[in-house]
Amino acid sequence: MKLDIRAFALACGLLWGTGRFVVTWWIMFFDGSVTDPTFLGRIYRGYTITPLGSFVGLAWAWVDGVIGGAIFAWLYNRLLVKRPATIEL
Repeated sequence: MKLDIRAFALACGLLWGTGRFVVTWWIMFFDGSVTDPTFLGRIYRGYTITPLGSFVGLAWAWVDGVIGGAIFAWLYNRLLVKRPATIEL
């Protein structure tokens, strides 16, 4: 079964972006806002653990998820081995 590249990429982008957004708010809820550079702040330009940074992280993570999902789905479809249909008795 082949994957729909656009649908899979969009799903990955939504999942990764929403996850980054929720985790940022989770950290702010327990530890407060942090403007110190984080590891993800070095990867996602402008991302900090602040309310504004959560939206920046959402945007960057969405783009990252879409690209990663599209590459994965494309590679999956290229490597998919087609097996002949078997008849079960």
